[in-house]
Amino acid sequence: MNTYTQRASAILYKIDQLASISEATTGITRTFGSPSFLEGSRQIRQWMEVLGLQTRVDTLGNVRGRWVSPMKKARTFVIASHMDTVVNAGKFDGPLGIIMGLDLIEQLIQSEQPLPFHIELIAFSDEEGVRFHTTYLGSKVVAGSFDETLLDKKDASGTSLSDVIQAMGGDPGALVSEAIAPQDWLGYFEIHIEQGPVLYEKVIPVAVVTDIAGQKRVEITFRGMAGHAGTVPMSMRRDALCAASEFILIVEQLAGSQSNLVATVGKLTVADAASNVIPGEVVCSLDIRSNDEAVLTKAYQSLRDACSQLGRMRSVVVDWKLIQETAPVGCDTQLTNLLATAIAESGYDVVRLVSGAGHDGVPISQVAPIAMLFVRCFEGISHNPLEQVELTDLAAALKVADQFMKKLIRL
Repeated sequence: MNTYTQRASAILYKIDQLASISEATTGITRTFGSPSFLEGSRQIRQWMEVLGLQTRVDTLGNVRGRWVSPMKKARTFVIASHMDTVVNAGKFDGPLGIIMGLDLIEQLIQSEQPLPFHIELIAFSDEEGVRFHTTYLGSKVVAGSFDETLLDKKDASGTSLSDVIQAMGGDPGALVSEAIAPQDWLGYFEIHIEQGPVLYEKVIPVAVVTDIAGQKRVEITFRGMAGHAGTVPMSMRRDALCAASEFILIVEQLAGSQSNLVATVGKLTVADAASNVIPGEVVCSLDIRSNDEAVLTKAYQSLRDACSQLGRMRSVVVDWKLIQETAPVGCDTQLTNLLATAIAESGYDVVRLVSGAGHDGVPISQVAPIAMLFVRCFEGISHNPLEQVELTDLAAALKVADQFMKKLIRL
């Protein structure tokens, strides 16, 4: 077994260890602030301490391990990903980047080569936003862009974010001090499973990420008139579900006509549903994503206009509510080119991909140059216990990441 395969095997062992820490017996669930989350946090910190890193858990629960450069005025290069999960998750989304970061730093320490910059490995506490329905809490704190009004936000049980922070031993008033100052950043690097099928279909182990798509999430309510299914003539109905269904097909048609746009209606709720009742109210979600700001904005407005027109045609009241939006983010050109060169010199085809999923690099990009490496995953499956990465692909990613770090040191 060669060195990269040995290292990859050790990484998979740690990933399995972390995956065994879960709130649920089926799948993996580690919700921000839960007992399982805290146990996972302690395990990650212990791994960092074994390497000799200066470790701490910050106010929002980010686990941070720092290897200090001997150089004066050295800046900080961050390697990171997230340790929280969605409900019934797989074991690679997030932890892969953290544990591969541990391995990369271990190799650099063993090389005994003085670093020209500090390295900080961060396991972000909340990227998925499951508990408080707002994403990037951990990375926004590190980037200095945390919105303190979120401290009053409550979870399903009525517990506020401020309460959770205090229960973990943190001081909500100290959040601002946890940020890395913009002038101290050198860059940011994250390794992540692709969460899509491109690399799997091409049988290529890695890809360089060029952009992270922007997204808009909307909640739409169609209000018609409920009525008896046997007595109201078809021509006199105000069927909210028919209006919503027509809108869903418009969404599919619009997104299907463009190469750099995806749109999804993933949730549909029919109020007081019954087989013999004309639906009077329907609520649906809308998720639109693109790496092109102009395309995203135009699609959003087109769908909103189409929705309003549908309401008028069908005599249905439409309530359109924007829930969340993030702008597209471009990865840093210099770091991306460096990563592409590392891929080519490692003997792999250079594939450039746009990430349709959001990542912690989104808030970090406001203060630092970012780079991302995608790793091939089984059939592109993610947010699912079937998530899987092959040993050979993981070994390839290690080879590329090693080359990337060596090139970064020589810059």
